Amino acid sequence: MNAQDVFKSFTQAAPIGLIVMKSAEELGNKIDWYLRQWAGTDKSFIIPSDCPRFQSGDGKGLVKESIRGDDIYIVTDIGNYSNTYKMFGMENHMSPDDHYMDLKRIIQALSGKAHRINVIMPQLYGARQHRRAYRESLDCAAALQELQSMGVANIVTFDAHDPRVVNAVPLLGVDNVMPTYQVLKAMFRRFPDMKPSKENFLCVSPDEGAMTRNLYYSSVLGVNLGMFYKRRDYSKLVNGRNPIVAHEYLGESVEGRDVFIADDMIASGDSMLDIAYKLKAEGARNVFCYATYALFTSGLAKFDEAYEKGFIKGVFGTNLTYRTPELLTRDWFIEVDCSKYISYIIAALNHNMSVGKIVDPIEKIKSLLEKRK
Repeated sequence: MNAQDVFKSFTQAAPIGLIVMKSAEELGNKIDWYLRQWAGTDKSFIIPSDCPRFQSGDGKGLVKESIRGDDIYIVTDIGNYSNTYKMFGMENHMSPDDHYMDLKRIIQALSGKAHRINVIMPQLYGARQHRRAYRESLDCAAALQELQSMGVANIVTFDAHDPRVVNAVPLLGVDNVMPTYQVLKAMFRRFPDMKPSKENFLCVSPDEGAMTRNLYYSSVLGVNLGMFYKRRDYSKLVNGRNPIVAHEYLGESVEGRDVFIADDMIASGDSMLDIAYKLKAEGARNVFCYATYALFTSGLAKFDEAYEKGFIKGVFGTNLTYRTPELLTRDWFIEVDCSKYISYIIAALNHNMSVGKIVDPIEKIKSLLEKRK
């Protein structure tokens, strides 16, 4: 079933209203384009909104059209540090805390008039602070509970750092989506000669926490799985974490094979590059890296060098969070577009349908692999 049939044949819960936060304008405009195509209308679904700031730094949320009775979908990117605001004449870059506060301001501005409030938050706020050790905050769990108390009905996120955090809100509709098909589609399009077979290809998990993610890729591709584990120095803390002493590999030989490494996030990228160096030292043919959120917090120079020296063949990252203009010019970076997938999810939620009835990732992956054969 395609999305156009859904719009024509099934009853909407309420008219769609799309509120696109400043942090997610590029992604939100693409989503709006797909929804308009499927609904057969030239009228945008985007409802104008704004979160202006006073010179003191205080802010407010404004919704500039009536939303009474609408099924509202708020799209936000809490990781977009390129957004700025003035405070006492100084330019401040917005942090995840600022973006989350603006999201709450918009929800308040809706004033309970919407039929339903849904939040599309690909990078979950506070996701890296998802569990307590000693006397620590639980940012992600607290945020989910707060959004539930504010009347949010559904939250759609992608590749949560630890999916178990949704246990904090068992009565809230939280969908943790994996863009597996979109990643494989982008990979085969960029590297048409790639052969995903047991003899030529291997999936490798960068650590224990990413095992489920990489196991899924290895299962749908029908290839084997290896794993690295991190040896840490638990006698000291560096930036709040026990430093990694070394990455140790467990698995079959990578010699002469293409290797695919999937993780939820590339921050500084040091761990990913360390693994790539070890794999090449063991004779891997090509190393492909993927992260749903390619942040590159320490810049691109290290990846430029690794690419030039042949340690990495390509790095895949989604458009679910901000990418710098410099990153988009790199030959080694391959963008994975997830806007159509989000549009499918919105169409399904709006018609009270299972997402699987519109888009089944397993079937699409099977079809993709059949075309490869």
